[in-house]
Amino acid sequence: MIKTSYEFDQSILPAGSSLKTNILLRFRAEVAESPRRNLNLSLVIDRSGSMAGAPLHHALKAAESVVDQLEPDDILSVVVYDDEVDSVVPPQAVTNKAALKNSIHKVRAGGITNLSGGWLKGCEHVKTRLDPQKINRVLLLTDGHANMGIQDPKILTATSGQKAEEGIITTTLGFAQGFNEDLLIGMARAATGNFYFIQSIDEATEVFSIELDSLRAVVGQNLKVILELADGVSLVDTLSLAKVSQNDASQAVLTLGELYEGEDKLLGLSLVISSAQIGELPVMKLHYSADVVQDDLIQSVSGTVDVIAKVGTVEEAAFASTSHIILELSRLTIAKAKEIGLNLAEHGKHQEAEQTLRALVKELRDKGLNENFEIAEEIDQLEYFAGRIAQKALGNAGRKEMRDQSYQTMTRNRSDLVGRGVTAGDEVYAIPIVNEVGSGVELYCVREGGKLRIKVMSEGYDSTKNIQFPRAIRAEGARYVVEGLELSSERTFYRVRGNITRFAQPGEADIFVAPRQSNLTNTGKASKGPASAADLITTDSVGDSILVQCVKDGSKLRARVVSDGYEPDWNMRFPRSVREEGMLYVVDEVKTAPDGKSYIACGEIKRFVQPNSTN
Repeated sequence: MIKTSYEFDQSILPAGSSLKTNILLRFRAEVAESPRRNLNLSLVIDRSGSMAGAPLHHALKAAESVVDQLEPDDILSVVVYDDEVDSVVPPQAVTNKAALKNSIHKVRAGGITNLSGGWLKGCEHVKTRLDPQKINRVLLLTDGHANMGIQDPKILTATSGQKAEEGIITTTLGFAQGFNEDLLIGMARAATGNFYFIQSIDEATEVFSIELDSLRAVVGQNLKVILELADGVSLVDTLSLAKVSQNDASQAVLTLGELYEGEDKLLGLSLVISSAQIGELPVMKLHYSADVVQDDLIQSVSGTVDVIAKVGTVEEAAFASTSHIILELSRLTIAKAKEIGLNLAEHGKHQEAEQTLRALVKELRDKGLNENFEIAEEIDQLEYFAGRIAQKALGNAGRKEMRDQSYQTMTRNRSDLVGRGVTAGDEVYAIPIVNEVGSGVELYCVREGGKLRIKVMSEGYDSTKNIQFPRAIRAEGARYVVEGLELSSERTFYRVRGNITRFAQPGEADIFVAPRQSNLTNTGKASKGPASAADLITTDSVGDSILVQCVKDGSKLRARVVSDGYEPDWNMRFPRSVREEGMLYVVDEVKTAPDGKSYIACGEIKRFVQPNSTN
């Protein structure tokens, strides 16, 4: 069965007209303890040129960790793709983990990104073993934009929804900074799957584990809610991510996806009530349905809940206790504000976007919610994003963080997924530097679970307590000196008091002395090669350079750029002496030729050697 409950943001609503209120609805599948559901899983991994080096290394390690966590009754397939699509592990039971990991271990980086081809092959593999009693899932990982095959986001998103109707759910994982977050989030939403932003590539294994934990915890699917609003009640906004449609009766139908064991599915709604009289006020009938695990089988369940508000005088409403769910509604409101702010900024309304975020900060502080550490952290995030937007400097990383934070809060009820982001703002370089702590307090910034946290280093303080600290100047590995720390009103976390300086130990290199620049020297001169490819210097890292591959084009060997951001079909001026079919090269610079439709390789050329995928 499904347990449902609801609460308004005020325990007593004031009588009157045109009243706006928020309501939080909870859904939880109440199931007896049952065996873990088996998985029918396809891992689809981008092996295009931009993944060469550390990104592919960590992606493959994460894939091998998935194998370690599966059971013999699970079905696994592994697809890798660049311009070609290969099934390195066809669909099979996980009975020989060593052989499966060995197949993954052999994967090497290649050419350009045929995302659609890889993903559809993964869907095909899941379909061959489709079982409604299993969790049928495709995990699509990419670090770049689709530049081959089907590239239209609308088509890919619509197809993801169609596959979900067939029982094949897609989860997307965006790796590093080059992927299209709108596409991956759109595909995940259309399929009612999950989306993850793997900002630090060495956290790939951790993020894969979060998804596997989620899959093991699925106890319900296809949760749908129909809102039968009472007369005089209208829906203003939905604070949770849901696929919203209308039925034949013009009622809102919200598709909320999966239910996880021990985790509430939250639905926040903003409503306007045209007239509220003292007493009990019927607000809506809530009709819900889902496919839930019962007696070790998937069975359809449904029900109806009458949502009733308590209405009193203005005085009664003012003195009534504020509902304890105000924190959860605030989190959803913050996530919605980030979504709105980002959309405004992307339409050139930077001032309006900044005002939207700062107005919410003021509202949260006026309510005293900054005394809760999670909300205090969100306030720092809102101020950080507001400042970046005002400067028109949100950037690619900031945009991804903002979209991810909004998505996770409005989709899942897990603290380890919200507030993730580790980008260091330029502000950290402008902080005054001191070489001794003196009478101040030393702090240190560390990365924990995809978040930047501040820890106290000085004695006399509780090192287990969190510290509220401006998000704009957080940078992993940075050390700070502050005048002091003070406890929050409930003594649960610290706040910084006084000026903040950055601490640089005398004699140690200061990694934040200035924005780090590329070590490359762009000469602009066309590359020259040695007598053969065997004479090239080798490297196992791409870094800020550009990856090039030699491919067969009819009877000729052509050099083509495989790094993201370049035209994959353009020819390139490249030394013939070092061309070998299939070989990967790292070049300092690629310039557009005078004809405007080909490239010139410039600077030093190195031969790329694939790093070992396991340690």
